[in-house]
Amino acid sequence: MRSFVDHLAEARIGSTYNQYADSALRRRRLADYLDARRDATILLVGEAAGYRGARVSGLPFTSERQLTGRGPAEATATIVHRVLEGLGLVGDVLLWNVVPTHPGTPGSNRPPTRAEVAAAQPFLAALVRGRRVVAVGRLAAAATGGPYVRHPSHGGAAAFEAGLRSLTRAETPVRVRP
Repeated sequence: MRSFVDHLAEARIGSTYNQYADSALRRRRLADYLDARRDATILLVGEAAGYRGARVSGLPFTSERQLTGRGPAEATATIVHRVLEGLGLVGDVLLWNVVPTHPGTPGSNRPPTRAEVAAAQPFLAALVRGRRVVAVGRLAAAATGGPYVRHPSHGGAAAFEAGLRSLTRAETPVRVRP
């Protein structure tokens, strides 16, 4: 996975910010995370790295606060991790984004362009192999061609949890706080 992360750190994906290019810490975190989840059978794919999530932490659907107790929190990341834990799926799910780099500014997100989605495709394709893909949101569904669950933001936490439970057939109920 180190070569995968090194390749990602060197990538130019449109006008997105490549948070791995200038941070050995984010590269190490991602490589360690990918190694730890190498046997995960489910690939949960979001749209793009968020400005309060992977842009800072280096890990998809994960805020710095979740890792260190400091820094910005990110609501979607909090919901995703709670649901995965509640459903007993943490070790069986690899989190990723269609565009692993951050489209937007240090204080905002924007949807990735078609060109950015296309440029990021090789990274997604490398992680899909042998895994069941579940897209989080419509953009991710369009990019992956797989089934999708509602994005947990803007009141979608319960629908996200129900969709993920249905697609993975997890039986454990979970209480999600927005």
